[in-house]
Amino acid sequence: MRLGHVPAQYTAVQSPRNPETVPMSLRTVHFVMPDGVDDLAAPSGGNAYDRRICLDLPGFGWQVRKHHAAGPWPRPDAAARAGLARTLRELPDGAVVLLDGLVACGAPETVVPEAERLRLAVLVHLPLGDETGLTPAVAADLDARERTVLREVSAVIATSDWAVRRLVAHHGLPPERVHVAAPGADIAPLAPGTDGVSRLLCVAAVTPRKGQHRLVEALAAVTDLPFDCVCVGGLTQDPDYVTHLRDLIARHGLSGRIRLAGPQSGAALDASYAAADLTVLTSYAETYGMAVTESLARGVPVLATDVGGLPEAVGRAPDGGVPGILVPPEDPAALAAELRGWFGEADVRRRLKAAARARRAALGGWAATAQSLAGVLGRLPNEPRRAA
Repeated sequence: MRLGHVPAQYTAVQSPRNPETVPMSLRTVHFVMPDGVDDLAAPSGGNAYDRRICLDLPGFGWQVRKHHAAGPWPRPDAAARAGLARTLRELPDGAVVLLDGLVACGAPETVVPEAERLRLAVLVHLPLGDETGLTPAVAADLDARERTVLREVSAVIATSDWAVRRLVAHHGLPPERVHVAAPGADIAPLAPGTDGVSRLLCVAAVTPRKGQHRLVEALAAVTDLPFDCVCVGGLTQDPDYVTHLRDLIARHGLSGRIRLAGPQSGAALDASYAAADLTVLTSYAETYGMAVTESLARGVPVLATDVGGLPEAVGRAPDGGVPGILVPPEDPAALAAELRGWFGEADVRRRLKAAARARRAALGGWAATAQSLAGVLGRLPNEPRRAA
């Protein structure tokens, strides 16, 4: 379906939210998401993606019925499994169901039997075993659970081409059943920055996977530079890591130069991006990296680790320019060297900023994400089936 095109079998009306036409007669998808997906005090890229899809799918022929699954996903207790089982059991035979992978892949004993009567698709934001800080036994268990679920459902949706390749290769999935629906980006006003060089911004939950300790170690090696760094992100997901990070900042004498600002959304997050001169992301694993495109949507270049889908998110400007710098993971020295280049070479800053502004104009919107996802849902088998 073309962007903005309404199939002939639908009657079009004007939406007060979107001036483009939307169909009155919609098919229904039941979207099962973790409880707390709407909690702006604990923001995540996966939650933001889920919320936005709920808003935009109706424009492509699908009304969304939301189901919130309470529990400690992806390691549910008995109550969480029972609640999910009840939700799925109450859906009519043949219903189209989209499950967030955090829920679905944590409960194969609940989800897999329902593949016999429901038309299931799973949206994978991050392969469960890729989370940092898991013991080998827990990682192996989550990995096996995920594999069991993904092999049985009709379709798997990932958020980058890299993630599609990873899931196909790692879990032995048929490539034709794994699809990509990359996150979109809302173009925002160009960020004026602070002084064009010194304000660094890291937007990520403060967890081991996001690797803020590597950023601290890199900044500790360049204390002669006039940087000021703000880390925006949740502080409750891993309190022990937050404590470790605060201690590390204090130990390096950086308490006045690195600030943990906590979670932000709306106008507060917009203001943080507007003040940023360079966005830094030091993750160990990312399937895409929405903070990267949020930064580029404001014309702010990026310094990030070369992992997972981050190179896709950074991308290239139409003229081939790269709007960011990618450094090897596990190498704070490389990060420190690139920071010296950023501060010391005006030509580097001009080149990166020009590429970021050009990339900004070429970013895909969320409508393209919803269109891709709607296409996958529309191609689900008419009858539920167990995967071969």
